Order: sequence, then C-alpha cells, then structure tokens
Amino acid sequence: MAGEKPGKEALVPAAASSQRLDKWLWCARLAKTRTQAAALVSAGKIRVNRIKTDKPAHIVKAGDVITASLGPRVRVLSVKAVGDRRGSPEVARLLFDDLTAPAEAAAIKEPRAADVVRRDPGTGRPTKRDRRLLDRLKGDT
Repeated sequence: MAGEKPGKEALVPAAASSQRLDKWLWCARLAKTRTQAAALVSAGKIRVNRIKTDKPAHIVKAGDVITASLGPRVRVLSVKAVGDRRGSPEVARLLFDDLTAPAEAAAIKEPRAADVVRRDPGTGRPTKRDRRLLDRLKGDT
C-alpha cells in the first residue's frame, strides 16, 4: 500500500450493517420490484419495531422486527442480515426469521377457499347473475 493516500481505506464501504427498508423488502423477496416495495411502505403496510413508517428510505438493521400486511395476510419477520443484492429464494430466506404464528404461516402457504372459485369446464364466462352470486358467496357484498 505504499504510495496510497492515508485514509483511503475509509472510502471503501465496509460490510453494510444497515439498509433502506424498500431495498431490504426487495432483497428479501417480499416485493417483486423496488417500486412495489416503496409503494407498500408509502401505503403504510409496513411497520418496523411496531412503529408504522411511510418512508421507503427508513433504515433497517439486524435485529429489527418488520410487520408486513400483504393482502389479507400479516407476516412478522425478524431481520437477520441485510442483502447486497436480490438473490434466489433460498438466499432471501437467510435474511430473516419468520416470526409469524404457525397457524397464520400455514394459511399463507395454502389458498383460502374463498380465493379459489371453481367453474366446470365449458360453462363459459359467468353471467352477471352468476358473478353476483359468487360475490355474495365470497362475502364481497
């Protein structure tokens, strides 16, 4: 390292110990894109350590607890590490511990009966009356 200016190694970033919330959600595969992750945060669907945040640039670090309201499901995640890039689902699972209750976690993996509406093959498109009956069955009235 002869000839280098002193203090140059301070310009090289050390291992990141914190990260923007939207980027972490994207790396952990809770959102498909950074834009979707930022929209989740801005909509108030994400809490960090039980505090609702609406800023995608909120900093998260290891040990933080993130509560994400994703559709009808709520996931509680403990941040184990920050990611430097988006990887495979196996790598993404290493970034957090899932603290969601076991019953809730099982519900996340299997679709609800109201979400899956079956129609016989060949019956065609539902009529307006059929759609209203389906909506009433699902409870969307």
